[in-house]
Amino acid sequence: MTAPDIDTKGGGVTVIDEKSPSPVTDSPPSSVTAIVEQTPKRTWRSHIWDTFDKPREERRFLFKFDAIVMTFASLGFFIKILDQFNINSAFVSGMKEDLQLNGNELNYMTSMYTAGYIIGEIPRSGLPFGSRLARQVTWSVLTILLIKCTNANQLYALRFFIGLAESSFYPGIQYLLGSWYRKDELAKRACIFHASGNIAAMFSGYLMAATYNLEGVHGYHGWQWLFIINTVISLPIAFLGYFFLPDVPEITKAWYLTGDDIALARKRMELEGRANRQPYTVAKLKKIFSSWRIWLLTLVYVLFSNGNGYGGQPAFALWLKTLGYGIFEINTYPTIQYGITVAFTLIFGWTSDGLFKGGRWQPIIFAGIANIIFNVSLAVWDINVGWKWACYCLGLLGVGLSGIAFAWAHEICTEDNEERALVVAFMSTFAQVVQTWLPLIIWQTVDAPRYRKGFISSIFIAVLMMACAMVIRHLHKQQDAKKQKNAATV
Repeated sequence: MTAPDIDTKGGGVTVIDEKSPSPVTDSPPSSVTAIVEQTPKRTWRSHIWDTFDKPREERRFLFKFDAIVMTFASLGFFIKILDQFNINSAFVSGMKEDLQLNGNELNYMTSMYTAGYIIGEIPRSGLPFGSRLARQVTWSVLTILLIKCTNANQLYALRFFIGLAESSFYPGIQYLLGSWYRKDELAKRACIFHASGNIAAMFSGYLMAATYNLEGVHGYHGWQWLFIINTVISLPIAFLGYFFLPDVPEITKAWYLTGDDIALARKRMELEGRANRQPYTVAKLKKIFSSWRIWLLTLVYVLFSNGNGYGGQPAFALWLKTLGYGIFEINTYPTIQYGITVAFTLIFGWTSDGLFKGGRWQPIIFAGIANIIFNVSLAVWDINVGWKWACYCLGLLGVGLSGIAFAWAHEICTEDNEERALVVAFMSTFAQVVQTWLPLIIWQTVDAPRYRKGFISSIFIAVLMMACAMVIRHLHKQQDAKKQKNAATV
């Protein structure tokens, strides 16, 4: 592609490329005219949705891209989390008793899933999106095989391979979002994507409550029907996602994007300072691994990931079970916490992009303070029952920080595509590495429902997460100041 002519009249940038053929259709050269704001102007409408104040051509592109990509990315994550959470729903709904899982087997199932996830994550993070998405079919099929398990060892093996199949989807999609969206757009989309997983966690509870009524139908237990229906839901989404999710703008061949769309997408990333792909070299790797960015961004994500979610344990449901609630209640009442998590995930995304003007540290501090309050209360345990309900219902609001953390990483590493890809992969992978062993120590199922070690540990993790976020903020400001100084001297 020849370098585009740029007209900066009127405060915008006009991209005119009369020679480049469409990379999608290989059609004859056509004129490409798209207006992209160097610094998008903001009015009150941008706080509702960021496209409202953008030029018409850009609004059209974003509407189409959002409608297709965000839909299928979110549906893909929905089925991933549905697969992941259904093991917890099944465990508290008869699987524990039917398979005599009376020890820490749920911990081990979680750890085996995580081990498979870790092994598959970084080596497969560079796969084309078609290859990644084809594996959605694999994990959907493996899920239905759980109904044939008769002992814990069989469950461990299947959970390992399900984790292996799912490993590259989440970091891959987060990398994809960071390759198409600008700073004022990114956190909202990343949080919408992540919120689909919280919706899946809610749906898992409702689905288990419904399928429990199928107990004995065709000889299957209610919890086995959960995995059957899970697969029926997952397979169509997996097949459709295969055809709709694109790759990065510089190489995409998505059938629904025109040459004008791709030219606009590339220009948007150019204005954002988002670097294109380059080969990995020894010098590049030395630069990446000698920087604070890969280590501190990974650390803050490890702390976030292991300080929220009770180590993968269905803590709320197990507490309700000790109080004598039935299967319907222990599957549906905990969905309240996931509904609240969805709300806070979206609040984090909207305020981070809008109110805080791209600030990512503020939601992290808010969630850290909330985690301290709730975990101190649950560690004390003998507290007012109403407040305990509140602590459980609000206790997962910090789960919504995932999209914020990835958006921050994309922006901090925007000038080096390979660093950005590695940082995203390291963040997800090392969070999973810690999740492999830490719950076995502090979130043991046999400690339910009090989990004293887990609640106390989460207090310290929250403090460390906030401290790490403030260090990253300071270093990021220094990095931006140095960049501006260098630009001024050129």
